This record gives sequence, C-alpha cells and structure tokens, in this order.
Amino acid sequence: MFDYQLLRALEAVIANRGFERAAQKLFITQSAVSRRIRQLEQQIGEPVLVRSQPPVATPAGSRLLTHLQQVIQLEAALGMQSGDEDAEKNILAVRMAVNADSLATWLPRALTLPEQKFSFDFLVEDQSVSLKRMKQGEVMVCICSSDETVNGGKSVYLGALRYRAVASPGFLSAHGITETADLFRAPCLVFDHNDRTQHDFMREYADDEPEYIHWCPSSEGFRQAMLAGMGYGMLPDLQIEDAINTGELVDLFPGKYMDIHLYWHYWQSESPQLKALREHVVTSAQSYLQ
Repeated sequence: MFDYQLLRALEAVIANRGFERAAQKLFITQSAVSRRIRQLEQQIGEPVLVRSQPPVATPAGSRLLTHLQQVIQLEAALGMQSGDEDAEKNILAVRMAVNADSLATWLPRALTLPEQKFSFDFLVEDQSVSLKRMKQGEVMVCICSSDETVNGGKSVYLGALRYRAVASPGFLSAHGITETADLFRAPCLVFDHNDRTQHDFMREYADDEPEYIHWCPSSEGFRQAMLAGMGYGMLPDLQIEDAINTGELVDLFPGKYMDIHLYWHYWQSESPQLKALREHVVTSAQSYLQ
C-alpha cells in the first residue's frame, strides 16, 4: 500500500517544477522532499523522476501521478480529504491544463459556480499539447483540442473557439501591405513553438506559411502587440469584436476563419464537485463558443 505523503511529494515536485518550491508548498524542508522521493523509488524499485531542470516524471512516475489524481477524486466524492487546509474549509483544489485564449476570454465566467468552492491552479499551454499533462497525471482537468481520451479518463465537447487573421491599420500601412502576398515579408505573431494556428490558416487561404515571426506567449500581450502594430496573426472573435468594430484591427480575410474545437477532459473517478463544475462549464460554453 502506498504512503500518499510520498505521492504528494512527487506531485509537488512536478507541479512546482523543482524540489525547493515543492518544499515550500508542503511546508517541509527540501531534504525531506528528497527523502520522500527516494523512499517512493525504493518502494516501487525504479526512478519516478528524471532529475532535470525542471524535473520530469518517468513513465512509472506518471502512472503514480495518475493514480494520485484518481484517489483525490475518490476522497473528494467520499468527503475524506484530510490533512489539507483547503479541504478543511471545504475548498477543492483543482489543477487544470488550459489554453491561454480560453483563460483570457470565456473560461473565467464559466468556472464561476457560487455554490461550490474551488482553488484553481492553471497550467497554461497551447491547446494542441496540453493533453499530455492529463496523460502524465499532473492535472485533474484538461481543456484541449483533442477528443482522444486518456486511460482512465473521459472527454466532453465544449464547442469551437473561432479565430480570424487580423492586423492594425498602422501595421498594414507601415509594411505596405495591399494584398495577401505582401503578408509573407511582414512579421507574424505566434503564441509559442507549439502554436500552428497562423501557419495552418495561411497555408489554407494563402498557399504559404509565415517565416518572419515574433513569439509572444501571452494572450493579452498578443492582442496588445497586434494593436501596437508589431505583427499580424490569429485572434479569437471573443477578443477582437470591439477592435474590429472601432477599426483598431482589420480582418485580413473577410469571411474566412479557423475554428479550434475544444474538449473538457476529466477522470472517470470524478467527484460530485467536479461533476457540477463540468456540467456548468459545458452549459456556459454554449453562450461563448461556436
């Protein structure tokens, strides 16, 4: 039988990207965290961490993290969460992998459920890769663009976040852009190295991909950079409707758009609190997503 203090030490190291911050989170010393990880490895007879910077779970470590997430769900369902300050206050801690644009637009309203208390810990990644956090057992919930379910998990469709290619009038003037072909010598804004939205859209509607790129891993920063004329790129309708109406941004391909389909992933051992949250989010998403 596992000592769950050891599993929570592993979770803390992965979630906090290192032993020092894990120790702060658990209110123990860094050496105590290291000792718990060694004890866990001795119990199962193999490493649970690759001691890189930041540490990464081994396949065995990922299976243990998945197991821990499912146990946390069962404890919550049975009202058995103990030894945790938030649990004593009837607050369910929820670690969630989510894409930045959802977090910057529709999701905060959808997560507001007055009759339930949650403490959210958001892990922000591009929707194309965030499912790996679920596969590795690092999160309770994941919002991503894949409907592929992980072992022990389920998914439900939320809707589509609609994106359009836009730029500021100042940007178009400064770069002498009068037709689609002119875009390929101008800078394009891209969220991060996993983000292929701009590339896929331009390949479909302009037969080429952007090469001159600014990397901007911030949803609001992305919008501000676009308004400032740093580059063109793809933004969701929910972020640009006002700017389009006021003329601050120009739709570069009127009538053309790209829909990113989003799914809510959760564990089969879902607690009543997370079931209520999921149902509320699914209902709320209908008001914002396509």
